[in-house]
Amino acid sequence: MDKNSISGIVLIMAMLLGYQYFFAPVEPVKTETVAKKEEPAKAKVSPAIQTKATVTSDSSIQVKEQLVKLENKNLIVTLSNYGGKIVSVQLKNYRSYAVYNAGKTDGLYMFNASKDQFDIEIPTGTSKIKLAALAYEVQQNKGNVIFTSTLPTGKKISQTYTLADDTFELGYTIDAKDAASLITGAEYSIHWKENLVQNEKDINEERKATINYLLTEDEEFDNLSENPGSIEAENLTKSTQWVAFKKKYFLTGLIPQGFEIKKANLTSTPNLTDSLHIKTLDAQLTASTQDLIQGKSAFKFYFGPNDYSIIKTVAPSFGKNVKLSYDFLLPITKYIFVPLFDFLESIVSNYGLLIILLVLIIKTALLPLTYKSYVSMAKTRILAPEIAAIKEKIGDDPARVQQETMKLYGEVGVNPLSGCVPVLATMPVLMAVFMLFPNLINLRQESFLWANDLSTFDSILTLPFAIPFYGTHVSLFCLLMTASQLAYGYYNNQITPDQPGQPINMKMMAYITPVIFMFVMNSFSAGLSFYYFVSNLVTIGQQLAIRYFVNEDKIKALLDANRIKIAAGGGAKKSRFSQYLQTQLKTMEEQQKATATQKKTKKK
Repeated sequence: MDKNSISGIVLIMAMLLGYQYFFAPVEPVKTETVAKKEEPAKAKVSPAIQTKATVTSDSSIQVKEQLVKLENKNLIVTLSNYGGKIVSVQLKNYRSYAVYNAGKTDGLYMFNASKDQFDIEIPTGTSKIKLAALAYEVQQNKGNVIFTSTLPTGKKISQTYTLADDTFELGYTIDAKDAASLITGAEYSIHWKENLVQNEKDINEERKATINYLLTEDEEFDNLSENPGSIEAENLTKSTQWVAFKKKYFLTGLIPQGFEIKKANLTSTPNLTDSLHIKTLDAQLTASTQDLIQGKSAFKFYFGPNDYSIIKTVAPSFGKNVKLSYDFLLPITKYIFVPLFDFLESIVSNYGLLIILLVLIIKTALLPLTYKSYVSMAKTRILAPEIAAIKEKIGDDPARVQQETMKLYGEVGVNPLSGCVPVLATMPVLMAVFMLFPNLINLRQESFLWANDLSTFDSILTLPFAIPFYGTHVSLFCLLMTASQLAYGYYNNQITPDQPGQPINMKMMAYITPVIFMFVMNSFSAGLSFYYFVSNLVTIGQQLAIRYFVNEDKIKALLDANRIKIAAGGGAKKSRFSQYLQTQLKTMEEQQKATATQKKTKKK
């Protein structure tokens, strides 16, 4: 390997490993050896909560807390007359990783008043009505609960919660029209805060929880950074259509109905030294009191999975909470991968088999490109002896070797880019899969072979020490993926001729790159590693089959015929790119000659 090859390899390794080193999340210092199980607040007897500068019911009245529940097939919502507030929201059909790994069936809590907060304050002159500080009478009907509080002035405020069947959406309405004469100021405030607990296997991935939002002025979707190691904040002065707390695979959203959030102060704080409450998401929201007085005070909560097929209809652009792909790859993911995955899900229950079928379908669709790329490589391989002769004749002059090689390609009608274009055309598919699989809730807690959860890394061995950039566990699917990449690299090197003038030894890179990615992907989704493993095996199989059916003698005869035809016709018509490449190579050659001349002059 020459200096350029070594420099290129070192630079690539430095970039990848440097990214892992500088941006890797900090391991938390565990404050508790065993995480406590979350429980909803228990019923209790207590006076109505009283705070300074708060209008409330008579604090001398002893109020017995009454817990009521709204339940459908997806959610159990527990509410309290003590503040008219949400006590807990539990998903019935989803479990935390700890519960799942222990073989239990307890539902996953999306909100728990013992650690989370949702409160509304309404200004009344020099004081405020804090809704969570009031005592309420309860009226429960089918599908809804109405909390009504009578203020010392005799005015009433009510809060209504509604839960329809077969939904993850909880309706929430404030009725303050009766107390309109007490309300002053232009704005009332909403404080929503969640202290996130670990629900997935990988705590570092879960610390990437963030706050997403949609601005109504230009329908712009944005979010706080997912950086798991630093505090992120945003002060929004534009109207906001909705705000969502996005976790790894779950989502809590607040969507105003018929009005807008005027301002928002959003903060995301990682708790690096706390292994229980791993991150705090906080939203200080402001809305118009005129909307409140006029009865425009209905909200919709979303408590559920961050599943595109479910959330895409919750609110405008709400489906963007699922990071399906980069924007330029979104059409591939949205209109090909997601529908295809949903279809395969409807006919296959084993997700390992589903991934194999997905690979076979995609590889079959891309087979014409694979075939075209192989034929192009075959043409280059047939010309290899002539290219070697050019290198031997010219010697150590890469620019001139490249120039003469391009001339040879032109003489036989071969486009050197024809082999690259099909490969580049498959890259969007590889990138789309790389982005989609780690964010696909469908793989969550689905087992296959030794992996009990395809949405996170599989671990066949836990090391007693940490390997830099690799971690403390050994992922077998990642090792299999690496082995298959090395095997494909070896096979590809046998059928790919050397290209003159390359600054980096690409054949060597075929072995180095898989090893680098082994370090990068050791903590990635087992489903993703398995997909790439199967994809590499299928690619090798396709190329072996193509090689069996492609007759290289016929290709050689075609090239010889092209040579005669082009020579008789005065040369082949060059593409603009070929002309540009020839010009650049000629310029490089002239520069090299000028440099050599200058060196000789200095020596004299």
